[in-house]
Amino acid sequence: CHKLQESLLSSASGYSNYRGILNWCVVMLILSNARLFLENLIKYGILVDPIQVISLFLKDPYSWPALCLIIVNLIAILSFPVVVVLTVTSITPVGAVMALMSYTIQFLKLYSYKDVNKWSREVRRAKVKTLSRSLSAPGLKENGDAVQAVVMYPGNLTYKDMYYFLFAPTLCYELNFPRSPRIRKRFLLRRMFEMLFLIQLQVGLIQQWIVPAIQNSMKPFKDMNHSRMIERLLKLAVPNHMIWLIFFYWFFHSSMNVLAELMMFGDREFYRDWWNSETVTYFWKNWNIPVHKWCSR
Repeated sequence: CHKLQESLLSSASGYSNYRGILNWCVVMLILSNARLFLENLIKYGILVDPIQVISLFLKDPYSWPALCLIIVNLIAILSFPVVVVLTVTSITPVGAVMALMSYTIQFLKLYSYKDVNKWSREVRRAKVKTLSRSLSAPGLKENGDAVQAVVMYPGNLTYKDMYYFLFAPTLCYELNFPRSPRIRKRFLLRRMFEMLFLIQLQVGLIQQWIVPAIQNSMKPFKDMNHSRMIERLLKLAVPNHMIWLIFFYWFFHSSMNVLAELMMFGDREFYRDWWNSETVTYFWKNWNIPVHKWCSR
């Protein structure tokens, strides 16, 4: 019944399955924060109000300032929205963030679109190649299966190709995007359910946990009470971390996979294993792959 072997926790044993310890850490995290949750519930009661969320986007439904941003000229795609956000007092912070984020994404996409077509023109001048139609829609075999046709410049200069790129979950333009063969309905429904559930969970946590803590932090910051300021910031650390993780999963996994599935976009590498980061550099390279690829390109 005995044999020569190392203890599991020894490095020489080669054992690497520590999932149980991870589960134990999760249980301890839940137990350590259960008291804070009960304390919050007893002190403030139930503050979650889904109807109140509408006021974050619309103060007056008939004069929402963010709508005026759609007429901005592409030349001022970054500066004009910023000016509007700073000068129009009726726009809400959430509406301003969404508008600025949308226009920043469009700016990055159009910059990439311009650069890739410039490179393609330079290559074409050096060597003329056969033109092909755009890959914005997949080709079809005789049996009806989707196939990929090779796109060459200027065969990609169509409205269909450009709008496909503008809505695709990527910031880097290519003449030939990898395409998935079909839309997986079950996968799509799961991701859509996650989107709906997680956004409600985020709103509930913010209303129930973050807002009261921030309101109670105003006095220490006004009085410049440094010890109380640090205590309030530490109290916000746990809920802020949880909401950030939920938002990451909601945006980079659920939302972007829904968009990619609907558009049959094949490259789903929106993030890598940033949770195994040993350096800050590795973390910033792997938590937001679309932006990292755009910057590296």
